[in-house]
Amino acid sequence: MLLASTATSTLFATASRGRSQAVASPGSDARQDKNQDTPKRPLAALKTRFACNVEMWYRKLPFLDRIKAAHEAGFPAIELWPWRNKPLDAIADLTGELGIEVAQFTAWGFVPGMNDPKNHDRFVEEIEASCETAKKLRCRKMTIVAGNDQKGMTQQEMHEHVITACKRAAPICEKHEVMMILEPMNIRVDHKGHCLYGSVDAVRICREVASPMCKINWDLYHMQISEGDLCGRLKDGFDQLGYLQLADHPGRREPGTGEIYYPRVLRQAYELGYHDFVGCECNPSEETIAVQRLVAAATF
Repeated sequence: MLLASTATSTLFATASRGRSQAVASPGSDARQDKNQDTPKRPLAALKTRFACNVEMWYRKLPFLDRIKAAHEAGFPAIELWPWRNKPLDAIADLTGELGIEVAQFTAWGFVPGMNDPKNHDRFVEEIEASCETAKKLRCRKMTIVAGNDQKGMTQQEMHEHVITACKRAAPICEKHEVMMILEPMNIRVDHKGHCLYGSVDAVRICREVASPMCKINWDLYHMQISEGDLCGRLKDGFDQLGYLQLADHPGRREPGTGEIYYPRVLRQAYELGYHDFVGCECNPSEETIAVQRLVAAATF
């Protein structure tokens, strides 16, 4: 990956002291890029390694062109949602050619829920297939989702079924050295009726599974809405952290547009020992260098 320009280095320095005027709120002079000496790849050389979610960024482009756009912006990695119906060979070839990684993808979504034991056989089969996909994409992690509420079941019962499902699938992931990352959602804004939200239950589930290949997809946007205290919760559950994602709140936009002070949160994660990719699973308010600079300012 190319080194960032002097302008990016200056941005990196100011980010550790807080949001500077150079990365102020949307609509500020920071978005007037004409006639400015702005870096063309502002995300290329930062301590925090961001992964671009190509399902949410560059949506107007064909799928493979989104990967190219992410690379041009300086993202060292991408992430995607379900792998089925995706051009896997083309993705593998393009990411290899560009030298960009696939940080993670979705192996198992909301439905059918793995919180229902009748779906466990299918879940295990899909984890096996997803591990093969991970090998093809040279990917080390894959998201799994617990499922929406099941009629007639308590939350505790559903969580126990999730533990059972993950225990069945864990040996497959260990054999392939691909990590399942269980994602808690939020039920206040985006996923009402989902059975798993906040870090406490997710940490308990993964500790019960007790596998190095079953950890948490710790989406800081969902965690902010569900429980807050992002730094404290990260510290409490760090042994079960598998992957980080971010978006600001409210709005699920890029960092710097809402209430979360990401330089502090990401510094906490880094100091605890998390040095892997941070997924930008957010809806960018624009797709310009100015927005990339706001993401860059989320580092520390």
